[in-house]
Amino acid sequence: MSKRDPGAPPSFVLWREVLTAYAMPAVTAGIGGAVTRQPYLVAAALTTIGGTSALVAAALGAVLRRRPVRARPARTPRALAAAALGLAAAAPGLAVGLAAAHWLPQVPALADSPWPSRMTVDLPVSAAIAATITTWRWRGSRPARAATHRLPTAPRPEGHTS
Repeated sequence: MSKRDPGAPPSFVLWREVLTAYAMPAVTAGIGGAVTRQPYLVAAALTTIGGTSALVAAALGAVLRRRPVRARPARTPRALAAAALGLAAAAPGLAVGLAAAHWLPQVPALADSPWPSRMTVDLPVSAAIAATITTWRWRGSRPARAATHRLPTAPRPEGHTS
């Protein structure tokens, strides 16, 4: 492991982000399903909820890691960038969820299952949360903005040096 400077932002390690993106929603939703005795929620926690989060974190994290570190940092505030990418990830998640809810009940094994109808909620919410957190953590791993402007100094009277 390499040492980093004290005060430097934490490094962005993709496998850790993907593991966290899978584990946290899967554990949270799984516990909620176990406590409320909803076996379909427990199953969804381990598959569609956790899987969607891990997939979005892996894809978005890979794209963000390839972005060059700029000498001039981005002007978009961290919270706005995270929220925007979260909403952008929710849109395809909703589209896939709607398509799955329409087509999966036609599979005989899933005809009576409530699982396909859950996808209209599970996929966009999981995608939005994973994209928001991944973007937030990635932006937090970028170097801090260096001061680029210096205030003009007033001319000093002749003979005064300090």
